[in-house]
Amino acid sequence: MNSKNNLTTVTCHVQSDGIEDQIIGYHETQELEVGEADLHKCFIACKKNPGHRQFIPVDTFSLDHLPKDLQDNILYEYIKAVADLTVRVSVKLSSPGRPMFWPKTNQPYPFYNMIDSTNVRTGSGSVWKIYKFQDGVLQDGARQEKGIGKREYTHCWCRKCQDSDSPSQVWWEFYVYTATHVVFDDIEANNTTLRLFYDREDSPVVSVDNVMVEDVSVEDDLCRLNCVSCDKYLGDKLTKISQVYFDVWEKVTNKYFGSRDKYKINFIVSHPHGCSKQVSVGQWKEKHKVGDRIKFSYTTCTCPGSSGAFVQCVGYSDKLWSDLVHSGSLRQDLNYSGAGFVF
Repeated sequence: MNSKNNLTTVTCHVQSDGIEDQIIGYHETQELEVGEADLHKCFIACKKNPGHRQFIPVDTFSLDHLPKDLQDNILYEYIKAVADLTVRVSVKLSSPGRPMFWPKTNQPYPFYNMIDSTNVRTGSGSVWKIYKFQDGVLQDGARQEKGIGKREYTHCWCRKCQDSDSPSQVWWEFYVYTATHVVFDDIEANNTTLRLFYDREDSPVVSVDNVMVEDVSVEDDLCRLNCVSCDKYLGDKLTKISQVYFDVWEKVTNKYFGSRDKYKINFIVSHPHGCSKQVSVGQWKEKHKVGDRIKFSYTTCTCPGSSGAFVQCVGYSDKLWSDLVHSGSLRQDLNYSGAGFVF
């Protein structure tokens, strides 16, 4: 966290539930000066969580890593499903449209006026909903939603197909949620690459590099990307993972809804320092009302590179998905989300 853009003054005052509050802390994107060669150096030199003892590599995460009274197979399967949908987000350009300050504050906005910077920055994100198309027609009885398929393509629009004389007639579109301070607009989205299934350092590289901004809120620090691929392996795998997610989500929510304010369990799966996927488990501490939305603060460990990761406060959600993403750090042992609708 030695970038000058990380040194945003903390303006949060921790308050009780229902009290409107302004929370601005340190953003947690990882800035790299020489690309991926920097990643492990940043991991080793980390000052926020030296040794990363409270991060568990996703491929070794087990029931034993959960608190003793919460070593529940359904919760474990849910965390694994969330992990499978987690992606690393890499951005190699900053938009000139970034504001100087966070809305309604005089606190500097991350990466403002850095259009000439060649530094890559990384964050995290989560895949949400997968749609299959053939000849421009939505398949498998799925309901068309805003943004998905709206461009009326009759063939795949990934970069490879755009340059091909025989583009694929079958493709998949999906959303990825991340933080707005990670991907601000279409200028940045056009210079963004998503790496999926990065579970170990030797994981095969599976990436998507044709994304566009579908929806964005600077105030809530939430960005929704629309992504495309005609890779059958990727499309089929994401579809299966999504089905598992929906199944275990319902079971977890039903089981923990009544005890969510007792256990206050919170977990995050992210790519700290742009490295392979890690699970961290902790507790949420406070709910902060921001208009008609809620931000959470939590003790769950995060690092630079965690910005944009899905924040799961078990038992809270909005129609199968909580639109809370990791926004930043208030101090070494307390972090906070963007704002979202949760019930």
